[in-house]
Amino acid sequence: MTSTVTALGTRTAEGSALQAVLLDMDGTLVDTEGFWWDVEVEVFAGLGHTLDDSWRHVVVGGPMARSAGFLIEATGADITLAELTVLLNEGFEDRITRALPLMPGAARLLAELAEHEVPTALVSASHRRIIDRVLTTLGPQHFALTVAGDEVARTKPHPDPYLFAAAGLGADPARCAVVEDTATGVAAAEAAGCHVVAVPSVAPIAPAARRTVVPSLEQVDLTFLRGLMPLR
Repeated sequence: MTSTVTALGTRTAEGSALQAVLLDMDGTLVDTEGFWWDVEVEVFAGLGHTLDDSWRHVVVGGPMARSAGFLIEATGADITLAELTVLLNEGFEDRITRALPLMPGAARLLAELAEHEVPTALVSASHRRIIDRVLTTLGPQHFALTVAGDEVARTKPHPDPYLFAAAGLGADPARCAVVEDTATGVAAAEAAGCHVVAVPSVAPIAPAARRTVVPSLEQVDLTFLRGLMPLR
């Protein structure tokens, strides 16, 4: 995992302090939520099962163990969780090797955060092997820290990944802005005490306290993120 941490503390003239930005990966920075579902459909077809499209909203944004476990139980497929995890990761890695589209506004936001030396972490429920592959496109230099779903005892929707990321950057979670695309990720970030920007990818997300919903990452820049922080 990346360990270089830049200086903390970006302030607006009014005194708002943004200490770090924590970003989800799939569906937030890279347009891959659909890839996961396509791979799941393909793998289960090979096992002789057809996935119900309504299940897509159940598995999106969740940890591999939860999503894969749900699909095994729902289909009755004769495969272990460990075996299915390998097949899903291999299928997904093959997909992103062929194409890895960025979400609109992702490259611009990462460049702006780097230019202003804002400590930034990538926080994903995907496994390390997948994150490292995606980082070759996103650019590892954009992240002071990366957290994978198979590196924490409890991944999203638990707060652990975001608490780990904030601690690793030396930041107060309450002074961190999180950008997420699913209800699972939003729940994790809010449980950690962070301010959340939700950019829904598959299922709608409603606005709430300490949560701002925008239609696209193109609406998110450093000024916007700084504005989420309360005045000191």
